[in-house]
Amino acid sequence: MEKKPNVLFILADDQRFDTIHALGNEEIMTPNLDRLVAEGTAFTRAHIPGGTSGAVCMPSRAMINSGKTLFHLYGAGEQIPQSHTTMGQCFHENGYRTIGIGKWHNGTESFARSFCDGDEIFFGGMWDHWNVPVNRYHADGKYENVVRTTPNFLHANHPMDTIAERITAGKHSTELFTDAAIRFIEQPHAEPFFLYTALLAPHDPRTMPERFRSMYDPEKIRIPANFVPEHPFYFGIDPKIGEDRDENLAAHPRSEQEIRRHIADYYAMISHIDENVGRLLEALERTGQLENTIVVYTGDNGLAVGRHGLMGKQSLYDHSIRVPLIMRGPGIPRSQQRDAYVYLMDIYPTLCELCGLAVPPSVEGQSFCSVIEDGTGGRKTLYFAYTHLIRAVKDDRFKLIRYKLEPDKTQLFDLYKDPDETVNLYADPRYRPIRQTLEALLLEQRCVWEDNPDNSYSQKFWEE
Repeated sequence: MEKKPNVLFILADDQRFDTIHALGNEEIMTPNLDRLVAEGTAFTRAHIPGGTSGAVCMPSRAMINSGKTLFHLYGAGEQIPQSHTTMGQCFHENGYRTIGIGKWHNGTESFARSFCDGDEIFFGGMWDHWNVPVNRYHADGKYENVVRTTPNFLHANHPMDTIAERITAGKHSTELFTDAAIRFIEQPHAEPFFLYTALLAPHDPRTMPERFRSMYDPEKIRIPANFVPEHPFYFGIDPKIGEDRDENLAAHPRSEQEIRRHIADYYAMISHIDENVGRLLEALERTGQLENTIVVYTGDNGLAVGRHGLMGKQSLYDHSIRVPLIMRGPGIPRSQQRDAYVYLMDIYPTLCELCGLAVPPSVEGQSFCSVIEDGTGGRKTLYFAYTHLIRAVKDDRFKLIRYKLEPDKTQLFDLYKDPDETVNLYADPRYRPIRQTLEALLLEQRCVWEDNPDNSYSQKFWEE
């Protein structure tokens, strides 16, 4: 019987869609991600549906690992209930050795039933990259060792409890997790593996080895076309009253000099990731497993880093909801780019189809194997939500964004002519038919996604 393909799933934290050299970013250096693009298929319009929490990565990772839609998660994704078969659980039940490494933001119970092995497991959202509190794998599924830390000790004396057993002091998280993944790749194993390697980078605090930091001179970084010193209106994200920490990462108003520095550090972290992606590919080659391994590389959400006057991912502009997605391996065409719409929750059923596994009934994502094969299929429209504050919808060309606190600031963008989302066409009478079509689509998709007043995350948006 032909051996099923292995799966190496690499998940970056806060990596935006336009941060790969081979896909059009001439400033960034990503030779190993470029290799994946050359040897596989890149999905240039991959999205997340948004988030029901300011920590957007939590619902995003819950959707990736459960295949559920945004409003069918448990809460904001802090747990994945047993009725939702996880991706790792599905592969394990079908004869795969499933290994979990790195960040898991969706509860200890769902991790335990997803993986039969693992190491350097971080239960949380973000941390100092050089001193990450991690756990070894526990076969009994119990992760109960709690340590007390003071994460923000320079500015506050508030301690917190963290599930952890050890810290490898002074070792960067990207290298810590990559080393653990390579150890598993190099182990002999008869069964195929599903190796889930979830990184903490390029999430802030944006620190990396100096040789990567020195790759980018902030003075030579281009300021994005949609840079403005402040977002033009208040839509519910105000760091001054504690509504979002991400927006405190740069002073108000934003200066071009400071944003250049942030972008340089962001690129440096991604180049550091890139080197470690290369190490993973080399390990697969060295052990003779590369050609029978499906490699998936993606990010859990995007990041503004100065665009639209914002720093974080708590918006529905493309810089926050579009992510990189590259797949390489058996069944994946080489050197192809696909522009069909896909969500990250669609990866789960797609991998099932590629590996010959039945898709569990709890999965709501849609396989995009036809997109991989010949570019056909994919989603025709997309729906987005951010907490109770924002809703948006896209068709192939236009995007409508509506704000709860500022309904008269509704935005309409022509993404063909204005990919940076700088020219609001909503009040232009020439676009009235398009506006009406998208407004009708927004209400229709509200029902499809069950984004309704019975859901606490949508009630405040849709109530009159």
